[in-house]
Amino acid sequence: MTTRYEQLEKLHAADPADADITYMIAMEHTKLDGDPGDDPGGASSSDPAAVIDWLNKTLDLDPNYLYAYFQKAKAQSEQGHDPLAKATLQLGIQKAKSALDSKAVSELSELHQSME
Repeated sequence: MTTRYEQLEKLHAADPADADITYMIAMEHTKLDGDPGDDPGGASSSDPAAVIDWLNKTLDLDPNYLYAYFQKAKAQSEQGHDPLAKATLQLGIQKAKSALDSKAVSELSELHQSME
């Protein structure tokens, strides 16, 4: 039986320029459901470094992928890198304002304020 992560790896191999796929792979690395069969590499806990790596790939492909800024900042904060997380959020807020996405501005700003 193929796991969701394995399916995403195949999709990524077929289309490495698809930012949605790199984002979904990043989110697979955040799983904490305790089922090693569902987690990337058989792990049963979150891997913030892998999350950040895949989100960086997402943002390289699409610098306006606003959800990636939010998730990247959360992962950076988990690693104890709040100054980096705040910088990531500030960039995301700028991108969201440019895109006129008030919901993203609000969510990114709320997370930024929670790190004060």
